[in-house]
Amino acid sequence: MNAEKLAKLQASVRIGGKGTPRRKVKKVHKTAGTDDKKLQSQLKKLSVQPISGIEEVNMFKTDGTVIHFAAPKVHASIAANTFVIYGAGENKELTELVPGILNQLGPDSLTSLRKLAESYQAAHAHPHGKEEEGDDDVPELVETFDQAEETKA
Repeated sequence: MNAEKLAKLQASVRIGGKGTPRRKVKKVHKTAGTDDKKLQSQLKKLSVQPISGIEEVNMFKTDGTVIHFAAPKVHASIAANTFVIYGAGENKELTELVPGILNQLGPDSLTSLRKLAESYQAAHAHPHGKEEEGDDDVPELVETFDQAEETKA
């Protein structure tokens, strides 16, 4: 092949326009609405009723973490002792939620909170029990400035 033919072929390359084959790409859009409809149909089978006015739900695990739902949707069937909680849940440490959830803690959670606090104190406490003097401490004043000037002179 000579250079003129290659230059002609390169110039004739076209992307798009009349005569080029169309590429059909199948795009699948899965919406959350279909999942929500399936969930609603399953909830109807369980005969649960929606409960309104619940601002947050916290589920305490045995390892000290909490599954926290902010503004969840809650459905319940009291007769069947069935509760359904769905929404965006987050795994959080118990220490992140402590001030706001003290009134929600039961006796089991309070003991785990005590254990967590003791382990935290043990981890951050000084190994010898009391703080040793370091180089960063300011030494005690032994003599006054007037006495130091007199000894220099």
